Amino acid sequence: MSLLSVGARALLANQTALQTTGHNIANVSTAGYSRQSVHLQTVQGQFSGSGYIGNGVNVVTIMRNHNELLTRQAAAAQAVQAGDTVRAERLTQLQDVFQGGATGLGAAISDMLNSLVDVVAAPSDITARTVTLTRMNEMASRMRNSGNQLHELEYSVNEQLTNNATRINQLAQSIAEANEQVARAKGNGQSPNDLLDRRDQLIRELNQYIQTTQIPADDGSIGVFIGGSQALVLGNQAASVSVAESQLFTGSNQMRLFFNRPGATPSEMQEDMLGGGEMAGLLKFANNDLVEGRNLLGRMALAIGMSMNAQNKLGLTLDGKVGGDLFTVPAGAKGYTSSAGLAGSNVSYADPTRFAASDYEVRFTGANAGQVVRLSDGKTTGFTSLTDPSLQNIDGLTFNLTGAGAAGERILFKPFADAAANIKALVNSPRDLAAANPINAAMGTSNGGTLQLSELKATGLPNPPGLVLPPNGDTATPPAFPGGIQLQFTAGPPATYDVINRGSAPPTTVATGQSYVAGQPISINGWSITLQGTPKSGDTVNIGNATDPQYGDYYTRNAGNASALMALRDVKMFDESKLSDGYAGLMAQIGTRTQSASYAAELSNSIASNLEADRTAVSGVNLDEEAARLIQYQQAYQASAKMLQIAQNIFDNLIQSMGR
Repeated sequence: MSLLSVGARALLANQTALQTTGHNIANVSTAGYSRQSVHLQTVQGQFSGSGYIGNGVNVVTIMRNHNELLTRQAAAAQAVQAGDTVRAERLTQLQDVFQGGATGLGAAISDMLNSLVDVVAAPSDITARTVTLTRMNEMASRMRNSGNQLHELEYSVNEQLTNNATRINQLAQSIAEANEQVARAKGNGQSPNDLLDRRDQLIRELNQYIQTTQIPADDGSIGVFIGGSQALVLGNQAASVSVAESQLFTGSNQMRLFFNRPGATPSEMQEDMLGGGEMAGLLKFANNDLVEGRNLLGRMALAIGMSMNAQNKLGLTLDGKVGGDLFTVPAGAKGYTSSAGLAGSNVSYADPTRFAASDYEVRFTGANAGQVVRLSDGKTTGFTSLTDPSLQNIDGLTFNLTGAGAAGERILFKPFADAAANIKALVNSPRDLAAANPINAAMGTSNGGTLQLSELKATGLPNPPGLVLPPNGDTATPPAFPGGIQLQFTAGPPATYDVINRGSAPPTTVATGQSYVAGQPISINGWSITLQGTPKSGDTVNIGNATDPQYGDYYTRNAGNASALMALRDVKMFDESKLSDGYAGLMAQIGTRTQSASYAAELSNSIASNLEADRTAVSGVNLDEEAARLIQYQQAYQASAKMLQIAQNIFDNLIQSMGR
């Protein structure tokens, strides 16, 4: 009977080994499957006078080839890789918005400014003016198109965030259910290998969306935490997450991930708290990368629009009227806050040459006091009252706060977010392009020096801004006076000039002994004249109002303001870069960010692949090895069957012999 028992045990053990090997082979392509192996143990021998006689073998357990440390490292690396990859993909889409070449926005800006060359050459040419207006419409259209593409990209990202949140909640619930099944199975004293594989695979998939940490419990369940300490799964209970607008800045469309615990207030989580996973990558893109792209584009649209509007208002149309706005630009941008007392706070635009492509946050440290933080680089500007002069001049912006605020209260300002999407060209008639200077100048007829006019334009400067035109002359009513402003020079050295107002009889001296430097602008009443050459004593320069009747329609043949509009391309406007170079700088900034993100994605992908390979080396199924084991266990099974056959023959022979 002992031989039969040994054979039966051997047969069952090898059958189990064969079944386990077959199970391994069947799941060679199953994601998350861990190779299983049979743990055999010798049955304690029976004592006899001749020693212990062996009683065969038993199956102790089915072991799961698994390394907990490698599994966790691989899951964490996968989370980082997923976050880096999705951010790099979205940045590539952002980069595609800002195309170069003839169809890009940069070409449209250059074409618009270059078209003014023909207006300067022939200011009364309607065709040249029409071309310029067409270029303005084209530039505005491409600017709006780029802005709308950014809005579409934002919408797509928000949809993906919402879908990912739904999937996270589904996976969390599945892990909780797996925890319950594992805890029940653990009660029989054996490891539920396939259940554990399924749970680990669910956790790995969860890490694709959000990075987690896991803490095992005594009952075999695993607690899954996100954001460092938020329990997404505890035992058989699962919390949930959602994506919504930040509660701190209502209406800002600044997206946040919220942790929702049953019976508790949703907890707002910053993307920096999430570590890795697609949610972290998408939120970083939405709240940082996309914001920068929109700010760069919006700053460009606003600066170009404001600068050209201001200059056009300093010129005269073909009908002798003061020019108007060329583009629609906002006067300011509202602030976003959850504090009712601060509602209505806004930011207005002052100096487009000083704009920084950034959002801003006002953080109160007490009543009427706090800091304005430039979010792009963290630069802060303190203020001690709502009328503090520092609030009036931060990066060309004026912050208008409507309430005293309390410690901890905050306001978010997005001054450039929507400027590009809303810009439009306003001038439809070519006659309304203010190409002419509102002033003209002429050298004195008796000048003996070498004075020559280099530049004449209206600037609207100095402070306070504005333009005061030279007075008109009056020759009809005695006493007659010529009007205008006259500069009277003294040779020196040093050379000087007096400013004479000829708007009354007798003329009045406005200033005397002013220093003259060739090539240096002379600024008076919001207009500027630049002269070259050396004067002789008594030389004069006369500056008059272009609409003075004594000059007739001379202004229709003047293109001084068109020259000033064209000269805007050389104004340092975007981080010390010229207006004409602004788009190239934008492309460079976005391109650098995209390249950096792509490198990070490649690096994290390499790390994740290596760690997954290490995990698979321990847990994965090798078909060659399993095939060898299959032959081994098959032969052992056949031998065990032969052992039973022999035992049966011996038993039968014994029965027959005793029966005789």
